Amino acid sequence: MAKDHARVLFQDVFAGRVDRRQLLRRAGALGLTAPVVGALLNASRMSALGAEEGQLKVTYYDWILQLHSPITNVDEEQGAEANVANSARFSTDVFVTEAADKKSTWDFYIGVTPFLEMIQLAESGIIEPWDPYLPEGMLDNLVPAVRAEATYKDQLYVWPFLLDVTVQGWNADIVGRAELDPEVAPANWDEYLANARQIVDSGAAPFGCTFDFHSWRSLIPITHSISTDVYEENGLFRWNSDAAVQALELMKQMTELANPDVLNEGTSDGGVNNNPDEGAFAAQQVGYYIKYQNAHLRFAGAWEDPSQLRLAALPVAEGGDGGTVFWSTGAVLLKYGLNKEAAAEYMDTLSNDQRIWEHSVTGNPPEETAVGHLPVLTSIWDEYTANRPEWITDWAFSIYNGLESAKAIAPTRLSLTQFDVAAPFYVAYLKGEESDAKVALDKAMDAVSAELAKATA
Repeated sequence: MAKDHARVLFQDVFAGRVDRRQLLRRAGALGLTAPVVGALLNASRMSALGAEEGQLKVTYYDWILQLHSPITNVDEEQGAEANVANSARFSTDVFVTEAADKKSTWDFYIGVTPFLEMIQLAESGIIEPWDPYLPEGMLDNLVPAVRAEATYKDQLYVWPFLLDVTVQGWNADIVGRAELDPEVAPANWDEYLANARQIVDSGAAPFGCTFDFHSWRSLIPITHSISTDVYEENGLFRWNSDAAVQALELMKQMTELANPDVLNEGTSDGGVNNNPDEGAFAAQQVGYYIKYQNAHLRFAGAWEDPSQLRLAALPVAEGGDGGTVFWSTGAVLLKYGLNKEAAAEYMDTLSNDQRIWEHSVTGNPPEETAVGHLPVLTSIWDEYTANRPEWITDWAFSIYNGLESAKAIAPTRLSLTQFDVAAPFYVAYLKGEESDAKVALDKAMDAVSAELAKATA
């Protein structure tokens, strides 16, 4: 019953049907926590503004504005009203609730990763395809793999914006002090583990390597380095595939060489951000690091000499595919927004604005570190090749070229739930609570399959 009353309150807030006094009274009666009440007060203020025809309104996942300050210039020049969405841990609840009342405070939202939110938002009728509003040639201008990732039922549901590719990075100073060549990347996983062990044994750093234990940031990219043929017809990751088992066994060896809190959840955004791996790398306590490139760049920015950062493709398992994971973070067009053509014009301008890409590659030290997100338009990369700007770096080309062997994670109806359900089983193996990687991942596969069956019943 309390859940029903809470849902009604949320609907009333997003529909603009309650004032501040009524909201506080009803929230108090329901026993809602202070952070939830604060979010509702903020949402109530924004809902009172409402979507207006002619006034372009955009909302962002908070980290995008935090990391890419030049976006504010585009907002001002395009006359867009921008704010931060209540979307912690990839939540889309605010858009779901508004759509139930056939309304939207905003015209579009920037912060969707296709494998996480695209299917649910599309199937629920909360978003609509960009296709009718795209500028001529836009689809053909997208990197083909990225276009495929953002497409559902032959239509572009997510306008790709920021590109991430999972890579290996290392601290060249630490690697050199371990009497290893700091300019040579480990070519395979045996070399990677041997180098990490030498770092610890030599005393060059307390820990040889680290990673983010969330499966989309470690287990799945490492699996792709072995094989990319690891998905069911329904899109589920095949948790108990031979390649995934091999990847988990590699991660167990990495765990033994990593910071002891490597398997802890993060301290922000529902546990998915501000993770222990980031702190260890920033503190120069670790040699090698597996994650998407923006993590390496942001946290190496805390070093006295950030130029000691090196980046390369993931190691390749002998006889393996040599793949990795990429994803784009992009924009979705909210069905009940009013300014769809203007939203498409905004995204076209944003995607091509070189202030954003220069800042992403170089940062603005010391106040702002490089972020490393890259554009996904082939025309931009063609121009970089023909007339290379002074600020573009070799690592940017290397990461972009890595798309040739990268694969997107397949989207499913389960979104983040797939990874949450599987995590306790594979983490139990990494902690030594389960002795057999195959047994751990069989349990993960069974649990995820059962969850999907419930979701599609």
